[in-house]
Amino acid sequence: MTPHSPAAAAPRRPGPTPPIAETLRLDPRKLEATVFERYTNRAAGIAKRRARAEQAWLNFGKPGRDPHTLGSVLDGLAANGNWRPHLLVAQLGRHWDQVVGRNIARHSRVASYANGVLTIRAESPVWATQLTYMIPQLQAKIADRLPGMPLDRIIVTGPRTDTFKHGGNDRATGQWRPRGRF
Repeated sequence: MTPHSPAAAAPRRPGPTPPIAETLRLDPRKLEATVFERYTNRAAGIAKRRARAEQAWLNFGKPGRDPHTLGSVLDGLAANGNWRPHLLVAQLGRHWDQVVGRNIARHSRVASYANGVLTIRAESPVWATQLTYMIPQLQAKIADRLPGMPLDRIIVTGPRTDTFKHGGNDRATGQWRPRGRF
């Protein structure tokens, strides 16, 4: 035999290969039952899915099976949770001009709401002072327009001041420049 012949390249096996059941140490008597059990479990799952699909088809269109509208789902969420005050604040922000008038609404906005405290941000310190004097009227009007909104206090703040850390100073020209409207 030459070293490159096919017979020389194939390793010699010591004898016949044992069955896989012996190699894996499986009990040959339980092997068929194990395989059969897997097939029956799979078939049972398919039968359950088919039964559920059939039941859904038979119940189609019956009362209580119609889909809910998005509005009714959101109303249910708002009624059951703590969302209602936040939805009311969003509504207040959208209609702020109807509460304070167009002129004042151009110079102020609803900034935040937390724990019964409504924060209004004004465009300038002058507008903040003006709104501070109007707080009793604002509370009465908001209570009238949005019943059920828990409002303990109204805070009026002036414009947000920038710091050097956040870029209030223009490094190119050395000039201070305000950022944003508020």
